[in-house]
Amino acid sequence: MPEPTGVIHDIGYQRYTGPRLGRRAVFGALYLHGLRTAFGLGRSAKAKIFPWLVVAIVTVVAAGLAAVRSQVGETVMTYAQFADNMSWLVIFFVAVVAPELVSRDLRSGVLPLYFSRPLPRSDYPLAKLLALATALWLLLGAPQLVMFLGAAFTTGDGMGGVWNELLDLLPGLLYAGLWAVIFASVGLLVASLTGKRAFAAGGIVAVFLMTTPIVGTLSIMPSRTVNELAGLASPSTLVQGVGVWSLGELLVSEDRGGGDHIGDFGPVYALAAVLLVAGCVALLLLRYRKVAAR
Repeated sequence: MPEPTGVIHDIGYQRYTGPRLGRRAVFGALYLHGLRTAFGLGRSAKAKIFPWLVVAIVTVVAAGLAAVRSQVGETVMTYAQFADNMSWLVIFFVAVVAPELVSRDLRSGVLPLYFSRPLPRSDYPLAKLLALATALWLLLGAPQLVMFLGAAFTTGDGMGGVWNELLDLLPGLLYAGLWAVIFASVGLLVASLTGKRAFAAGGIVAVFLMTTPIVGTLSIMPSRTVNELAGLASPSTLVQGVGVWSLGELLVSEDRGGGDHIGDFGPVYALAAVLLVAGCVALLLLRYRKVAAR
């Protein structure tokens, strides 16, 4: 019987001897990559068109409001009201970005590669959720900074006026954070249910827009209690209800009837917002636990 003649050739492969960064580094890389993906950074020019178009729109609106205030001296729109009025753009931004963050990975089947690293099953969806929430907060918060700079440099009250303006800005940024957290939680959960981006985008738009007629129907019911609780039926009006309760005059305008449309149910709206986010995150984690088990 002839002896085996196989030979092992050394072609230069070497073992990795550098530092192993572990879970925190993997989570940070996923978060940073998700945030870059939200704005099309590191991707083709086509992928940058929509997110930066939205950024341009909100920035131009903010610059216009700042210019009007500097010329007229009146506040056309508060920081919190700006977040409210730009919410329709946020819906479409989520509908485009959320599928890019999770649906592509589901369809291409790369999740087993992620989970082969020192990455717990919960870290992947949480990193994507944090990235989307950060992108939404920047989308609403950065234009508010433009408004603030325009107001701060035109105030005639010196540092006292700048300080008062800052006190108005901070609640607006917190309110933008509320929009970001709720919209990111709902949008990412819907996007995680399918690997087809078109279906995911359509589902997200449907959840946010098709719940609005339900609110309208409940708002004209003969029961005042039902009218005041109607905003719980839609994520958008839920956020607005929490804002009216917590921010008061910084958000309420005459067309909203002085905030009476939620009555004394402000704490109910706040509790519902917390439960909505907690429920979406729990379902998102459960979804990826099942995906990882396949």
